Amino acid sequence: MPLNLIKLCVGISDIKHLKTVQAQRRRAAKRKFSRHITRNWPRRAEEILTQKGSLYWVIKGVIRVRQPIIGFDELEDDEGRPTCGIRLASQLVPVMPYPFRPFQGWRYLENKDAPPDLRSAKGDIAKIPADLLAELRSLGLM
Repeated sequence: MPLNLIKLCVGISDIKHLKTVQAQRRRAAKRKFSRHITRNWPRRAEEILTQKGSLYWVIKGVIRVRQPIIGFDELEDDEGRPTCGIRLASQLVPVMPYPFRPFQGWRYLENKDAPPDLRSAKGDIAKIPADLLAELRSLGLM
């Protein structure tokens, strides 16, 4: 069962905006993968990689998308302090919207607690707008 990370996506309005920002950063750095820099290194990084975990993004209080994690890089910030670069596949996978409270940094997310991919949803549920799905879920109707 994969182990994942979850992180707030600050300053991003929706999945399309996240995709645009990451594409611009990849082009500027001339990389084929996206990278998110964080201060703390996950102690369970090897477990995340061997189990093919993902980074789940919380956008405006709702888990909306995940990105497969493809590696971790040891980096330094502008002041020479060690940081962790989370290497992410450029692929963004929409998930069933799920409300999530604000928190600082990143957290581990067990696969059993992660929302399923939206494309695996049954019937016409995949056609419902993400905002409406999130509202229905917050009301306990889904």
